[in-house]
Amino acid sequence: MSGRPFAWERSYPAGIAWDATVAISTVPTLLRDAAAAYADAPAIEFRGRQIGYAELGARADATARAFLASGLSPGARVALFLPNTPYHPLAFFGGAMAGLCLVHLSPLDAERELAHKVADSGARVLVTTNIAGMMERARKLLDAGLIDLMVVGDDAEWGAPPGPVSPIPDDPRILSFAAFVSSDGRLAGADGAAELPEVRPEDVALLQYTGGTTGTPKGAILTHANLTAAVSMYETWFLGQAHDRTAQDRIICALPLFHIYALTTILLRGLKRGAELLLRARFDVETTLADIEIGRATHFPGVPTMWIALSAAPGLETRDFSSLVYCGSGGAPLPVEVADRFHRLTGHPLVGGWGMTETSPAGTNRLGTGPSGTIGLPLPGIEMDVAALDDPARVLAPGEIGELRIRGPNVTRGYWNRPAETDGAFVGDWFLTGDIGYMDADGFFFITDRKKDMIISGGFNVYPQMIEQAIYQHPCVEEVLVVGVPDGYRGESAKAFVKLRAGAEPFGLDALQAFLCDKLGRHEMPQALEFRTALPRTAVGKLSKVELRDEERAKRAEQRGAA
Repeated sequence: MSGRPFAWERSYPAGIAWDATVAISTVPTLLRDAAAAYADAPAIEFRGRQIGYAELGARADATARAFLASGLSPGARVALFLPNTPYHPLAFFGGAMAGLCLVHLSPLDAERELAHKVADSGARVLVTTNIAGMMERARKLLDAGLIDLMVVGDDAEWGAPPGPVSPIPDDPRILSFAAFVSSDGRLAGADGAAELPEVRPEDVALLQYTGGTTGTPKGAILTHANLTAAVSMYETWFLGQAHDRTAQDRIICALPLFHIYALTTILLRGLKRGAELLLRARFDVETTLADIEIGRATHFPGVPTMWIALSAAPGLETRDFSSLVYCGSGGAPLPVEVADRFHRLTGHPLVGGWGMTETSPAGTNRLGTGPSGTIGLPLPGIEMDVAALDDPARVLAPGEIGELRIRGPNVTRGYWNRPAETDGAFVGDWFLTGDIGYMDADGFFFITDRKKDMIISGGFNVYPQMIEQAIYQHPCVEEVLVVGVPDGYRGESAKAFVKLRAGAEPFGLDALQAFLCDKLGRHEMPQALEFRTALPRTAVGKLSKVELRDEERAKRAEQRGAA
C-alpha cells in the first residue's frame, strides 16, 4: 500500500499495529457468538433487572422469526422509534437476524422529520414503546398511511415505569411487543415458525439518518461489514491499551442507542466482549455518580455536555472514581478546559476521538498523552489525509489546513436514495468529511472547524471551534457556542453565546475581548456576546448551533423589514 509507513504509525502505542487484521462479520454472528460464550453472564441491567446473554440471544431470535412471520422479507426496512429501553436491542438484533434493514428514529425528532425518515426509508413497520407521548406520535404515522404496522413495547415489563404510560389500543394495526413475538408459537419455535435467512457482511444493516442540522436528513447506508469492521478496529485499539477487558467490565450506557456512537461503541463492542451494560433511559449526574461509586462501573463513554455537567458537580473531587478504567468523550469536540478540569478533580484522563455517522463511527482516537487539542491517530485499518479546500483531490502536506478525508472498511457506501449527494461526498474511494483541520508531522490530526461553520471575516477564514476553545478557558464560562453573524465592516464576524457557571457574574464584550487578546488573533475576536440560561442541544445532547443561526437570520430579516 502506498504511503507506508504512515506518519501516525510512528506514534502508535507499543504492541498495536495499524495493519492488524480487521475482522469483518455480521451483527447476528456477533450476538450469537457472545450469547454462546457468555451465556450465564448478565448482558444488560435496566431498572435493577438483569437480562442475561442467553436470554438476550433467545429473545432476539424469537423477534427475528416474528418479523419474518409478519410478512417481511430480508432487505425490508423496519423503523425503531425507541428511547433507551431493552426493547431496542431486542428489536435491533432481531431485525438484523431476520436480514432486515433497521432505521433509527429519534424520540426527539419533530413530526415532520419522523414522517420524512419513514417515507424516505420505505419502512412500513415501526417498533416503539407506550411511554406517554411516543405511541401517540407513532400512531400519527400509522393514520397518515406512512406505516402499516406498529409494534408497541409495554414499558411496565421492565419494572415500575418512572413516568406515565399509555394503554396499547385495541387496533389490528397495533400489536404489543409480547403478542407480536409470542403469537403462532414463534417464541417456542413450534413447527411452522419462520426460518432465519443467511445474512452476509455486504448486506445493509442500518440506515442511520444524519445531516438534520444542515438540511433534510439523509440516511447513511451502513452494512454489517461496516459495523463489525468498526467494532474490530476499536477492539484492536483498546485491548492493546488494556482499556477493554471482558465480562468484568460494566459500561454505563446513558448515550442513546439510536445514535451511532452508543450503538457501535457500547452495544456492539460491549456485548462482543461479554461486558454488562448499565442501560439508562437518560443521563443524570447523580445516577451516573451512583453507577460509578455504588455500581462500580468500569467504563463511561459520554458526550461533552455530560462531561461539562459532571465537571461542574459540587464536590466532584471527593467522589470515588476508583472503579473506572475508561472515561471517554465523543460525538462532538471536547473543550480542552473541560478535559483538564475533570482530570484535575478526579485523577482520570478524558480520552476519546473523532468519528462520524458515515464511518460507523470509527475514525481517530487520542491517547492519554499527545498534543493538546488533537483528535488523535487513525484507528487500525483506517487511512486519513487532508485535501485542499479548492480541490478535494489534492493532498496537502503536514501542517496545512484543508478538509479531512477518510477511507476504510467502516466507511458508508453512500446515502439512501441520494445519488448526487453520494457522488459529492467522495473523491474516488475517499470520503470527504466536511471537517476542516490538519495533520501534524507525527500523524496526529486536528480539527479547526466544520466546513459549513467556517466564518469568513474581512477575507480571513475564522474557525468558531478555535474561538470556543479559547472562551472555555474563562473561569466563569460553563458552555459556549460561536456562530457567524453579518457584519457591515467585515462581512461576517463571530458572536459568542455563553452559559455561565452557577454563581458567576456576567461580563461585558470588552472584558471578554481583553481576556482573549493573547489567545486569538484580531480577525478571530468575537464582536458580539449574548448570555443564555441554556444553550440549544440536538436529540443526543450535543450543543447545537442551528437554532442560534436561525435566530440571527430571523433577527436580521426583521431589521431589514423595519428599515
